[in-house]
Amino acid sequence: MANTPQAKKRARQNEKRFQVNKARRSRIRTFLRRVEEAIESGDKDAASAALKAAQPELMRGVTKGIFHKNTISRKMSRLSARVKAIG
Repeated sequence: MANTPQAKKRARQNEKRFQVNKARRSRIRTFLRRVEEAIESGDKDAASAALKAAQPELMRGVTKGIFHKNTISRKMSRLSARVKAIG
């Protein structure tokens, strides 16, 4: 357990940041799931709309430091290729 006032404050800050990052990560995963579901259904219009909505959220996760830039770039590339391949 933290003993110094500085360490106690850092522990409080870390908990707050953890909660914010957890919510943001969950939100991003929800957007990804919507894209996946649209791809599975085979509806190209819905899939492309879901991907278009997901892209800013994914990049926001990068700027906020939740995901690495290359990870999100790879995910977007693979998703867009899958959307493009739909019927």
